[in-house]
Amino acid sequence: MFIVVHLVCFAVIWTGIDIEAAALCAFMFFVRKFGITGAFHRYFSHRSYKTSRAFQFFLAFLGGSAAQKGALWWAAHHRHHHKHSDTDEDLHSAKLEGFYWSHLGWVLSDEYDEYDENVVKDLVKYPELVWLDKLIFIPPVAAAVFCFLVHGWMGLVVGFFISTVVLYHTTFAINSFCHMFGTRRYETGELSKNSLWLAIITMGEGWHNNHHHYPLSARQGFFWYEIDITYYILLGLEKLGIVWDLKAPPERMLRPEAFTAINKSDEPVPLPFNVPAHGAMAELTNSR
Repeated sequence: MFIVVHLVCFAVIWTGIDIEAAALCAFMFFVRKFGITGAFHRYFSHRSYKTSRAFQFFLAFLGGSAAQKGALWWAAHHRHHHKHSDTDEDLHSAKLEGFYWSHLGWVLSDEYDEYDENVVKDLVKYPELVWLDKLIFIPPVAAAVFCFLVHGWMGLVVGFFISTVVLYHTTFAINSFCHMFGTRRYETGELSKNSLWLAIITMGEGWHNNHHHYPLSARQGFFWYEIDITYYILLGLEKLGIVWDLKAPPERMLRPEAFTAINKSDEPVPLPFNVPAHGAMAELTNSR
């Protein structure tokens, strides 16, 4: 199905593209990108903020519409990545397996079709999330139908299929490019890097070294000049009372002395769901 989605994009040769279709494509990209960044990643994987059960289901549906499987599958594999990042057990280590595997190969492998429910015990207790994870075709089909109703075949091809392919590769780029290219502020025990240009096109996910240093933060751009569109949206939702308790990095992590790789503070860095620490986090956790 993944390859089919790519091939259907070539139908634009026959449907053409106009300004309305391009606008629909951009809309479907940004809305569903938030479903990945703000929902699947920062909420379901790291629980970096809180929300109601109803909005939680909406977030799961929105993220699912990006056609990257379900919230439980996504969160379970991402938590596994943080636990084993750039080690032999990492599912998509660019360091050990190279660019192709980290970007695309692991996605195409049927080895990771299932997930360990024990890794997402906090999520599987919600039957509606389990149900949606079993019927992963419903959200993307709903998104495709919406695009067709808005702008016909052109809307379907450009608005849904092309934006879905862009969603795929901007998401996968964090696994590949952000472990290969960029800058490092913190020593994290693996090769995560920060990238401004990826942060812009992924709505803030490019601040990957920041994220690996403190995964619990709803804000991945730790400083005002680090553009993080997902966080800005979360702030807006917080103002509306839809989400709350947005977690932020401790002030000590934002001081210049913390940038020298190993943070010497005695205060342990909290990690989600007993995920073993790497690098500076391990130093902090073990020093207690």
